[in-house]
Amino acid sequence: MTFIQKIKKCIIWLIPYGIIIKREKNNQAALSEKLSNKKNEIRNYFLSMNTNDSEILEIINYFKKQRFSIFPYEFTRKYHASDIDVFFDETAKTHYVMHENKRLYFPEDWEVDNISAYYNGLCVEQDKDSPHRYESDGYVVQKNDIIADIGAAEGIWALSNAEKAEKIYLFECDQKWIKALQKTFEPWKEKVVIVDKYVSNNNNEKNITLDVFFDKKKIDFIKADIEGMEIKLLEGSKDLLSYNKILKIILCAYHSKNDGMEIKEILERNGFKTEFSKRYMLFIYDQGLEKPYIRRGLVRAIKSE
Repeated sequence: MTFIQKIKKCIIWLIPYGIIIKREKNNQAALSEKLSNKKNEIRNYFLSMNTNDSEILEIINYFKKQRFSIFPYEFTRKYHASDIDVFFDETAKTHYVMHENKRLYFPEDWEVDNISAYYNGLCVEQDKDSPHRYESDGYVVQKNDIIADIGAAEGIWALSNAEKAEKIYLFECDQKWIKALQKTFEPWKEKVVIVDKYVSNNNNEKNITLDVFFDKKKIDFIKADIEGMEIKLLEGSKDLLSYNKILKIILCAYHSKNDGMEIKEILERNGFKTEFSKRYMLFIYDQGLEKPYIRRGLVRAIKSE
């Protein structure tokens, strides 16, 4: 085969890949445009409202001055990714930020800009005025509590409580986070267990229920952010919810339209006092998002003797 023939053959082989890449770019552009249109639709919806509801008025006043935000509140404006210092660990060959004077590590292949943007988003989520803030008055980890961080990802909530907790269970299946979690929690490795399984309502090679995992184990505080699978978590925790006389739970409630009320009702049926986190989120990544668009971020629940 001549050199020219080889080049022509390579071109023939590469043409389908070029079509695939172009198609992927077109799909991404279409998705970006769809999200942009949805953001404008939601923002205009609130700007057109006439209401006396103080919580809704706060959102309207934000949109009078600002573009769309999942957290449409003024507190978000004090956070800037450019303010985040990202450091490199020569030994671990990966980056980290300092969170409450503790190292929070990230996947090895993450760039500095990705890390600063991601950590800035975490800071926004956990601001005292955020609808996504996990802890609040009455929902704070106590000294020697045994805690479970389910859907841990980077593990920021568990890291904030690493010194107080007696035992920490980190449930995380995304492999890109496992090595980072091991490095982050290395100073407390004697009390940290990483569980590479999904928490659900069945038990198999990839899934586990909390009833099975915590059978004959003590647990004081559960936090879960598992992308809309929180109800399945509760379905697999019937014994744990029934028999534990003292337990605090924080569950994300914004991923699907009815999650908030369903989670609240399940927990109250099991003797928990519940509350929604204050303010609202505008979660646009659910295809079923409908008016009035707003959703509570979290359900917090407590059972005490």
